[in-house]
Amino acid sequence: MAYYWPPSPIQSATPTPYYLRLLFKRAGNYGPIFTIKLGLSQAVIVSNRELAKECLSTNDKVFATRPKSIAFEILGYNYAVFGFSPYGSYWHHIRKLATVLQVLLVAINFKLASVSKGALFQFGFQSPNQRSTPTWRCTNKKKAAPEAGNSWPVLGHLHLLAGRQPAHLTLSAMADKYGPIFTIKLGVRRALVVSSWETAKECLTTNDKAFATRPKNISMEVLGYNHAMFGFAPYGPYWRNMRKITTLELLSNHRLDMLKHVRESEMKVSLQELYQLWKENKNSSDKVLVEMDKWFRDATANVILKMIVGKRISSLGNDAESGRWKKALKEFFELSGKFLVADAFPFLRWLDIGGDERLMKKVKKVLNEVAEEWLQEHKQKRASGEFRDEEEDFMDVMLSILTDAKEYDADTINKATCLILILAATDPTAVTLTWCLALLLNNRDALKKAQQEIDIHIGKDKPVEENDIKNLVYLQAIIKETLRLHPAGPLAVPHESMENCTVNGYHIPAGTELLINLYKIHRDSRVWSDPYKFQPERFLTTHKNFDVRGQNFELIPFSSGRRMCPGVSFALQVVQLTLANLLHGFDLATPFDEPVDMREAAGLSNFKATPLEVSISPRLPNSCYELK
Repeated sequence: MAYYWPPSPIQSATPTPYYLRLLFKRAGNYGPIFTIKLGLSQAVIVSNRELAKECLSTNDKVFATRPKSIAFEILGYNYAVFGFSPYGSYWHHIRKLATVLQVLLVAINFKLASVSKGALFQFGFQSPNQRSTPTWRCTNKKKAAPEAGNSWPVLGHLHLLAGRQPAHLTLSAMADKYGPIFTIKLGVRRALVVSSWETAKECLTTNDKAFATRPKNISMEVLGYNHAMFGFAPYGPYWRNMRKITTLELLSNHRLDMLKHVRESEMKVSLQELYQLWKENKNSSDKVLVEMDKWFRDATANVILKMIVGKRISSLGNDAESGRWKKALKEFFELSGKFLVADAFPFLRWLDIGGDERLMKKVKKVLNEVAEEWLQEHKQKRASGEFRDEEEDFMDVMLSILTDAKEYDADTINKATCLILILAATDPTAVTLTWCLALLLNNRDALKKAQQEIDIHIGKDKPVEENDIKNLVYLQAIIKETLRLHPAGPLAVPHESMENCTVNGYHIPAGTELLINLYKIHRDSRVWSDPYKFQPERFLTTHKNFDVRGQNFELIPFSSGRRMCPGVSFALQVVQLTLANLLHGFDLATPFDEPVDMREAAGLSNFKATPLEVSISPRLPNSCYELK
């Protein structure tokens, strides 16, 4: 068979579109395989299918890389363009990602829509002469909840929640636009966002069992001992058993009354430490500047640590070691509240985009090392005969009653349960106290009124005790108003539907995440006059009968239903006792009397974005700060 090539003015083997003609001629002279020199480099030329097959099958891995060249060093971002990058892990990962995303661009909406059982969807493309956007026609008569706009291909609404702005603020703005109930796409997942108390009530009463489980995610797999932390565990026998144990052995009203002396004694120690800090560091104005959010965290941590493992923060070692542990506590909530790309696209987990899983493993390592040390100490004490019944703490109780479960061994259950109780009692409680004080410092009349109430009922010659709290009605109103404006978890811990259900007339398929925006519900102008204004007096007048224990759905800072926080009573006791003693014991002001920055940080807990620095000075006789 003859081949005819167009004439060319170039007769040398230069890299022009006609160099193939020259290589073809050389193959006729030298055979189907020969080499040529390209300066210092050498190239092998293959010109028949048998040899090409041998190179790309038998020797495929040998020839798998690309030659480096100036063109792709400069144009290809130093070989980051994967089609021209060297063979290796980077090329493997990016090629796999590109392949997956290419398929997703066509199929992602179909995947999401077909989650609904019994729904029939028709999927197709318009002709090339028309728009190439995929078109849908749903033949299911069930009414679906409206979907928020501004969804990106593949990502859905994930881009809206991955920024620095807290998710509850983003979702609140979306609720203003799309209404009190709408859905969002989080990659291959779908979530129902609820922003009205009526719909929240329907989800947590009528559909309480349908939404009783938690979605599985990477944070609770890594940080939560593969979902052994019962607050984040799936609904089932394990969750029921662990909740029952913690309620009966630690969080029931009877057990909390028995442990009242622990809370009061630890509070006295914390106040004495704060007084000592003032005494050693006071300035010429007899004041000292204290980072109160840290003090709140230490004070609440000491209370719960004493109840759970019989220790204080000081037992963790020097400042560096205790600081490492406290940092891990805070990072736990920051990481748990993140919307991860890998949760939205599980097949991308190996990329660890953003490095969050790597950080989770570091945090888990710190927390587990401390928990393991506590556990071994408790075991050794019991084995040596040094254990006394009056010193029994919650970890001792767990050692007495736990056996290996189907899912986890007894030690894992003990560590996971003790840690989640410590975590859930420390940062959320400290967060609430921080916002209480921040609001009071920005509303000095309320601060003065609270101190006057305490002085009237307690006097100035002794600290506040738990039995005194019932008389401090204005203080209780301050705490309720703080929980309304700044709930510790502004987005309730996510639920997931275990079965198809109907909410507000909309069909909700099984497997849908439920996000209840407490921040938005608590600022509903239909319920609260001046909803953005700090007014504790509303809980002494118009909303006097409102409680925070899950019965008034207009105010559910601890959520409601079978998955509500089991530690409500404990949290309120610690917040009330701590705030009352702080206001009673110290005069408080901001540096230069400037207003407090009220910006919020992103995360599962509603941390204040900036430290709360407060100038303090004692307001009671010195004897009130002495330990007796």
